[in-house]
Amino acid sequence: MEYSLEQRKLLTRNITLWGVLVNVLLAIAKIIGGVAGHSAALLADGIHSLSDLASDGMVLVAARHAGEDADDDHPYGHARFETLATVALGALLILVGVGIAWEAVEKLLSDSVTQIPVSYTLYIAALSIVSKEVLYHLTKRVGKRIRSKMLEANAWHHRTDAISSIVVLIGIAGAMQGIPELDSYAALVVAIMVMKIGGELAWQSLMELVDTALEPELLEQIRQKILSIPEVREMHMLRSRRMGHNALVDVHILVAPNLSVSEGHHISEAVERVLIGNFEEINDVTVHIDPEDDLKKASCEHLPLRSELIGLLQHAWQAEPAFKAIEDIVLHYLDGSVQVEATLPLSVTGGFDDLPRLQQRFGELSTRVDCIEQARLKFA
Repeated sequence: MEYSLEQRKLLTRNITLWGVLVNVLLAIAKIIGGVAGHSAALLADGIHSLSDLASDGMVLVAARHAGEDADDDHPYGHARFETLATVALGALLILVGVGIAWEAVEKLLSDSVTQIPVSYTLYIAALSIVSKEVLYHLTKRVGKRIRSKMLEANAWHHRTDAISSIVVLIGIAGAMQGIPELDSYAALVVAIMVMKIGGELAWQSLMELVDTALEPELLEQIRQKILSIPEVREMHMLRSRRMGHNALVDVHILVAPNLSVSEGHHISEAVERVLIGNFEEINDVTVHIDPEDDLKKASCEHLPLRSELIGLLQHAWQAEPAFKAIEDIVLHYLDGSVQVEATLPLSVTGGFDDLPRLQQRFGELSTRVDCIEQARLKFA
């Protein structure tokens, strides 16, 4: 199912606001519980929950801007706001992880006596595990429905909080059993996990910002779909990139060289329909029509345009008075030269016996123009 920008914005806002509510309650409970209950691990987990609040705020702001329609300044839309928010979210996770690790190492290296956590810290950690795991699944489900990498990234932020709370639970339990250092080690493990997830999220989004192509397997599927259209002879220069929840594709396709402009355009629209209809993430396709493989054939870019070339041909045709009546001139730019086709009314000819001479004369005069390789005259 394809969601409108307004629906995507609404779904993103609703699930994120639920996250805000849960994170506020958990952050308060864990920070107060960590301080009052003498658990460095629970306190670190509370700070992690505060980072979740910051990430939720970024998601809400980014969703608002990413959901805006394209405008003159942003003709491809605003989806990259979502990508930027994901990079910022990853960077925030890394910083949070570094801070937690620093505190844990300092505590492990200090000579101060470590206090044993109070039993209620266990219940706070358990509550955090359950609530954050539920929030992870709900956010991930919405993210997949609307194909939002940002929401999926935020879901993983919830999951890291759930996993870190498991580690905290183990650390607190160990400290209460007579191994007080286990609480600090638990905080250190949480920090490493947080930094790892943050690094992965930031890296994936940075790859999108530098226009990294779609996955090779997906590109091969796209290639096969294009080539399944009978009118497409070959294809090359298939390029792709992601933009938020969407993907953009452009490609050169080879069609029969003598097709009309309108038929070539119709084939390009068929390619666009096939790709958008079969690949959910693709929402923009640019098709370049080639009459020949321009990677192998000689370039035509140095040849004169029609307006100039017709003037040169008409000057050459002046040697044959009948050619003043020539109409329907068609030019084919192929392999570094031009082929010309034209129509001459039968009424200006000397009869059927004169047609072969006129065709030969047309070829002779037309090829006097340097870039003309072939010339064919038809009669109507």
